[in-house]
Amino acid sequence: MRREHSWFAYALSASLALLAGCGAGQPGVKKEDAATQKQEAARIHTELGQTYLRQGKLEMAQEKLNTALSFDPDYVNAHTVLAVLYEQIGDAAKAEEHYKRAAQLKPKSGAEQNNYGTFLCKVGRYDEAQAYFDRAISDPFYQTPAVALTNSGTCLLHAGKRDEAEKRLRLALDKSPNASETLFQLASVNYEKGEYFKARAFMQRFEANSQPRPDALMLGRNIELRLGNGSAAGDYTRRLLQGFPESEQARALSVQSQS
Repeated sequence: MRREHSWFAYALSASLALLAGCGAGQPGVKKEDAATQKQEAARIHTELGQTYLRQGKLEMAQEKLNTALSFDPDYVNAHTVLAVLYEQIGDAAKAEEHYKRAAQLKPKSGAEQNNYGTFLCKVGRYDEAQAYFDRAISDPFYQTPAVALTNSGTCLLHAGKRDEAEKRLRLALDKSPNASETLFQLASVNYEKGEYFKARAFMQRFEANSQPRPDALMLGRNIELRLGNGSAAGDYTRRLLQGFPESEQARALSVQSQS
């Protein structure tokens, strides 16, 4: 799922120059106080950590992010990126620790509440997740409420609450009519409800606004099978097997064909 924050990397030399400079020795320039310097150091190390994370250099990313928190233990962005890192390496306990801390530090910020809610949903704590999605949606300054609404609807679908899921997803679509993930989830919820023509309509809109992906191709195949359109289902199957032969969905189809 997309993260709410994006930080841009700075060159290490520029970062060190920024830390070292601070206007020292220049007449008429007020020296920054220690707290401001620490926060700036935390920001710079977080940006470097984010860059290393994107490059797959996880140990270097972890080192920079821990350094950021040594300068400012309450630097929210560092907690968020560390949470992402720990999630990537499969350390759910550490990931939750940092997602939760970020949400605690900014209790009214939609982005941090959405991030923690999304994590809770991934680990199956659906009811807890909804409380954080609700907080995200209630933030009047949150720039992407459709993201939280879509995540909320997806989580409700995982919890088996299809009608509630559809309501949330339709609210998300009202705010962002061409959001591909929202369209995909609406296709999913209508498929599960047995509303196959509606599911097809949302799938067609999804395909018009996004690139092919294995879970969507599998859903499209299943929808067409339910509608009795073997030709269209076969086309989805071909695209899935040819385009994503190593995917979980392609392997499942291969097992079916051999049984």
